[in-house]
Amino acid sequence: MSNSPENFDWDKFESQGFGAGYSKAEKAEMEKMYDDTLTTVQEQEVVKGIVVGITDRDVILNIGFKSDGLVSISEFRDMPDLKAGDEVEVFIEDQEDPNGQLILSRKKAKIVSAWARIYDALENDNVLEGVVKRRTKGGLIMDIHGVEAFLPGSQIDVKPIRDFDVFVGKKMEVKVVKINAAFDNVVVSHKVLIEKDLEQQRAAILNNLERGQVLEGVIKNMTNFGVFIDLGGVDGLLHITDISWGRINHPEEVLNLDQKVNVVVLDFDDDKKRISLGMKQLTPHPWDALPTEIEVGSRVKGKIVNVADYGAFLELMPGVEGLIHVSEMSWSQHLRNPQDFIKQGDEVEAVVLTLDREERKMSLGIKQLTEDPWTKEDVLTKYAIGTKHTGIVRNLTNFGLFLELEEGVDGLVHVSDLSWTKKIKHPSEFVKVGENLDVVVLELDVPNRRLALGHKQLEENPWDTFESVFNIGSVHKATVLEKSERGATLELPYGIEGFTFPKGLTKEDGSQVEAGETLDFKVTEFSKDDRKIILSHTATHSEVESSRAARATKKAAAPATGGGEKKEKAPKVQKEADRSTLGDLDALSALKEQMLENEKEAGVKKLEAAAAKKAKDSDDEASEEENNA
Repeated sequence: MSNSPENFDWDKFESQGFGAGYSKAEKAEMEKMYDDTLTTVQEQEVVKGIVVGITDRDVILNIGFKSDGLVSISEFRDMPDLKAGDEVEVFIEDQEDPNGQLILSRKKAKIVSAWARIYDALENDNVLEGVVKRRTKGGLIMDIHGVEAFLPGSQIDVKPIRDFDVFVGKKMEVKVVKINAAFDNVVVSHKVLIEKDLEQQRAAILNNLERGQVLEGVIKNMTNFGVFIDLGGVDGLLHITDISWGRINHPEEVLNLDQKVNVVVLDFDDDKKRISLGMKQLTPHPWDALPTEIEVGSRVKGKIVNVADYGAFLELMPGVEGLIHVSEMSWSQHLRNPQDFIKQGDEVEAVVLTLDREERKMSLGIKQLTEDPWTKEDVLTKYAIGTKHTGIVRNLTNFGLFLELEEGVDGLVHVSDLSWTKKIKHPSEFVKVGENLDVVVLELDVPNRRLALGHKQLEENPWDTFESVFNIGSVHKATVLEKSERGATLELPYGIEGFTFPKGLTKEDGSQVEAGETLDFKVTEFSKDDRKIILSHTATHSEVESSRAARATKKAAAPATGGGEKKEKAPKVQKEADRSTLGDLDALSALKEQMLENEKEAGVKKLEAAAAKKAKDSDDEASEEENNA
């Protein structure tokens, strides 16, 4: 039932003898006095109320209104000691519901009050306290007096946080950094409070910073080049080379995140923004503990910790290393890749070559563990001139190739000593690196560690026989291999090459001989020493060229003639030779008969044997290439 004055039944009140004798004006005045004793309240506002009663379900509050309000007791769970007379804040939802009841809410009062505090904290830079409710993507969710706020992971601490779960359920002081009223979003930061606390500490550290000063810090970040250490608001870099006297590939091999370490200040810039730290400098240098018995000539053992193009580093003990130069890995004068001898992680033995304890440098060698092959007693007989050997091709150059006969013994095969018949421009046309090659020793120079080797010398020089076959004026079938402005290269019988000048390429009909054609060519010049044969196709059909060739023949034959009988016989033989070609079997027989008459049968037999052997070798090479393919 409503207690409002306008609904009061005065007639019934008066009929019962109450209020009799009051005029209407007096009654109105009394109503006004009653209303003045009541508090005027507005909906949707927070007011303070007094607890007047507590039931099992509700808490009865007097806010000075004409009626008391009820609030569910569940909204007071955080106040287990609540009693009559206590003062609390409540939110007026409705002055009078359909049942005439005043509707209050403590929960909403807390939220409204919390937002008021949050806005005030943002405006006045106040500190708020909240409880971390849960973690979320990128940070934490906090409860600040009933309002949820977001604490980004980057704003939790000055150092990177890797485990957010450790903060759940804990109280934390924060500052409001942003409010989005449209979405009721609040962003807070705990980091700004820490930074403020660290400012004085940072200033103290920087003001007192000195080189050589030892500080305690916490590892906050690790990279492949070093470690960043928090010195108490000031960050310093501990480079990987200053962590340990020994070699390490990554700081995580010896250090951990969040680990407390002692470091020494090595250097810093003028603004003290870049501070270099060291850790290994806090311990004695390992070189100072190097045993005195280690000296030049000593044998030492260690582990290969690094391999470079020029050599490898052997670690005798952490922080003590020696360089094994690539030239000290093998007695061979031909330098190779260190990886051919040694690999990182290998346990090896070496000999100390040089040692400087003051400079902390040491050079080592491993070839000294074996005898120098050039100082062996049998080197003069083993590699005597004329001895035959098989070696491995190690390197190719424009002028020849280097052949390794054994570890430490290399020899040079000049490009001109590879073949009697082929004109080889580069050794790669004849052999490849890594292949085996048979050779004979041509020269031996032990003091200078030099060997001159030859491959073609394994066979007799066929040019001694070619002089009898390709005599000046003789005609032979030849194929044009290539043609240029200087002339053309010809392929002659027995696998040798000849040359013709441009004037010797004119055919009988006036046209020019082209590459790939096979025609008769007449020998116009022969040099055994230079291994050169000059021919001409034009001379086979031109009288002018023929007469020139004849004159050249007479000139070449004149010194060799000793009597009239031989002078008469030579032209006949030459005339017969001019009509013969090696491409024609009958002519070849006739030529052989003439050569037998001139006591040259032995030379032809040598030539045929050499040609047969070369053909067999070619077949063997072709078969081997086919098998390899």
